[in-house]
Amino acid sequence: MEKRSSLPIIEGSSFGKIVIDGITYDHDVVITLSGKITKRKKKLSKKYFGTSHIISIEEADFLYEKGMDELIIGAGMNDSVTLSPEAENFFDRHKCTIHKAPTPEAVEIYNSSVSRKVGLFHVTC
Repeated sequence: MEKRSSLPIIEGSSFGKIVIDGITYDHDVVITLSGKITKRKKKLSKKYFGTSHIISIEEADFLYEKGMDELIIGAGMNDSVTLSPEAENFFDRHKCTIHKAPTPEAVEIYNSSVSRKVGLFHVTC
């Protein structure tokens, strides 16, 4: 499968920021299947767990796009973000592979992946 040129390139990340196609974002971001960059909707998980470090089934449903093969999670600089069991089962049922890693490593995974992917990148701990 060829890498689609319309997808953004993540140039790097450090605590509190991520640089995508020359633009610096100081908040968590989601990169959709089509390459659109949006602010992560943390409240979809925070209302259930009191933290955005656990991805809820509601956030998983928001992130999922028909046709995606892979979810790449930049779990923060200290690998703090996890999936709730319900969210993990949701992606498993949709036959979507999950790659979770500290954000700097997840950036490399995202940039090198040729799959139909969605990325979620947490920029703090």
